[in-house]
Amino acid sequence: MTYQEIRDIFHNGLWKQNAGIVQLLGLCPLLAISSSVVNAVSLGLATTLVMALSGAAVAAIREFIPNEARIPVYVLLIAVLVTIVQLLINAYAYSLYIVLGIFLPLIVTNCIVLARAESFASKNGVAASALDGIAMGLGLTAVLGVLGAIREILGHGTLLSGIDMVFGEAAKSWVITVIPDYHGFLLAVLPPGAFIVLGLLIAGRNWLDLRAEQKARKSIPVEAASQTA
Repeated sequence: MTYQEIRDIFHNGLWKQNAGIVQLLGLCPLLAISSSVVNAVSLGLATTLVMALSGAAVAAIREFIPNEARIPVYVLLIAVLVTIVQLLINAYAYSLYIVLGIFLPLIVTNCIVLARAESFASKNGVAASALDGIAMGLGLTAVLGVLGAIREILGHGTLLSGIDMVFGEAAKSWVITVIPDYHGFLLAVLPPGAFIVLGLLIAGRNWLDLRAEQKARKSIPVEAASQTA
């Protein structure tokens, strides 16, 4: 793989085809578990690990899978990987496992994971497929993290609440009080708040793209004039 190919894969996953704010896939966990940054990022990283491993596995065995059976095989493979990740979280971060609840096994049915296995991993090599899974997963994790951070600040006035579920009791001191003596804003931690914040993130991303296009259009006459001169 060339540097440009790696760069294109990460640009595609993190920005151009971001699963959370462009493709709008996997909205169930995106909206349901993003009430805090710790919950959101934890689920995002678990999904990233599954996507990277499933992408590499599908790419490795793609030539041996009959075309008619590819979707059931992909789902079975993803289910095995999700079970492994679920058991690891259960063993090493049980409190987080309880909080994430049903959304961990639901990674199996997450259309982001299956879509990348079908559209990319089934047509590319192992390394490229693993990188694509990492890029797409990190793009989703970034959206989850930003969404969780905004909702947690608006809802509770804190950041990193629940970090002790991952790093133990000593990590309780890592919680940041952003707004002291804050009584909370209930709408931010409820599903309507998730839809509103996600809509704002989508609008912000579209605005940045539009601004970049306008800058590119303005630079074209300047470049043309410099070449004629």
